[in-house]
Order: sequence, then structure tokens, then C-alpha cells
Amino acid sequence: MHENERLQVMVEGAIFAGLAMALEYVPHDLGVSSVQFAYGLIPLGIYSLRRGPIPGMMAGLVWGLLDMWLRGSGSLFNPLQIILDYPLPFALAGLIGIFHRQVKTALQANRWSLALGWITVGFLIGDLAKYTAHYFSGVFFWGQYAPKGQSAWLYSLVINGGSFIANAVLGVIVFALIVRLLPNLLTRHLSV
Repeated sequence: MHENERLQVMVEGAIFAGLAMALEYVPHDLGVSSVQFAYGLIPLGIYSLRRGPIPGMMAGLVWGLLDMWLRGSGSLFNPLQIILDYPLPFALAGLIGIFHRQVKTALQANRWSLALGWITVGFLIGDLAKYTAHYFSGVFFWGQYAPKGQSAWLYSLVINGGSFIANAVLGVIVFALIVRLLPNLLTRHLSV
């Protein structure tokens, strides 16, 4: 990779991480306890599918650190909890791009359904990885907020499992629209 292209990947990653962070300020509670949409998964997914999982994970890490610094100040208790709630899950979300080459190949061949299939599997992997980290944080650090008589394991599963499902549904719908209406968003590189 040339120095110019490396810089372009980094700048593009910073832009998408910033966009993901900006979307954190859009109301995103589903109305059921703490089940939330993470709208930032969409721009992070676009970037991860454009550039691959490693740059996607780096952009996710930046998003997680921004979220921690800008929104998490009241919920930072110890190093392990901080890692499980912020840098790790957001970085793992970059795994959405794990099949980026297959997606690009399918899109170039105008095989929309195949591309969406690869995107769906990648999105589910990244989304599941993100909420698995949040799940363990919920068990070990947030379980004290479980309703009386409910285990921390079940409480965290309900909250984080609900968020995983809500984001999976949203992601598949949005990426189905992108594949049909804006496929070049996933294949072309932005000029910087």
C-alpha cells in the first residue's frame, strides 16, 4: 500500500468513526429497558466493507474511545469494565467487513443477493462480537441493576441480546437498500 493510499484509508476511517460517533447523539432507545440501536454500526459497516476488517476495527476502536470520552464519563468504574464497554466492543464491530472481498466481487458481477448474503453474515458477526463484549460487561459490572430475583446472566442476555437483534434487523434492512440503490458506496474509494 502506497503512502498516499495509507493516508486516504486513515482519513476515511476517521471520517466514518466521527460519523458513527455523531449518530450516538440521535435518540436510540427502543423503549424496552435499555435495548438500544447503535446507528453508528451503519457507517462503520460501510467503511469496514470498503476497506476490510482491520481498518474497520481500527475505526471502531476510535469510535469506542470517542464514545468513552464524550459520553461515558459517568460509567467508568475500573479498567476491565472500561475495556469491555468501550474500545473492545466497538473495535470488534469492525468485523462486519470480514467478507469485504466477497461482497465487492459479488457487486462487480451484479449479484445483488449474493452480496447481501455476505454482508448479512459479516454484519451479524460484527454485531454479535460487539454485543458479546457488552454482555460480559453486563454480567460482571451491570448485573446489580437486574430486577430482583433475576440473575445477572439473564439480565445481560435480555438487554444485550435485544440490542443485538434490533441492530441486526436494522443493519440488514439498511444494507439491503444500499446494495440495491448505492452499491458503489461499498466498492469505490472516496477521494481525499
